[in-house]
Amino acid sequence: MADGYPLIPEELPAQFRAAMRRLAASVAVVAAKGETGPVGMAATSVTSLTIDPPAVLICVNRSTLLHGLLVPTAGLSVNLLSRDQQDVSAAFGGGVPQEERFRIGDWREGFNGLPELAGAQANLSCVIDAMLAYGTHSIVIARVLRATVSDTVTPLIYQDGAYL
Repeated sequence: MADGYPLIPEELPAQFRAAMRRLAASVAVVAAKGETGPVGMAATSVTSLTIDPPAVLICVNRSTLLHGLLVPTAGLSVNLLSRDQQDVSAAFGGGVPQEERFRIGDWREGFNGLPELAGAQANLSCVIDAMLAYGTHSIVIARVLRATVSDTVTPLIYQDGAYL
């Protein structure tokens, strides 16, 4: 109990990972403008936070290239993927090098110059309000400045290493 918490059993990380793989989640691509071009990553840890002000919560691993661009007041886009955008999810999930990812899918410059994916379920243009480091990740609170939605609801859902 070095930090006031009980010691973690050796098997807990593997058990926790297995438990979380059972949690189905929609897939998004979170993107920002980098000095040499857009940078993005696939994420399943995106959720609405508040309506007033409109905000989302995003968990980002601190080892990602995207994380280095995330500072308060920086812009980012959240693109909620459609069922037919599995190739985009795979590319931004690490299947394609960062410099080639934006060649997959129909990307355009959106609000405030942020990368925006055509055909997504929704596109959110945001600005970072706050960040909190926790373990290997940062919890990012992003205020939504603009939202567009598609006419149909066909989300891309990911669970246990596969798309549903």
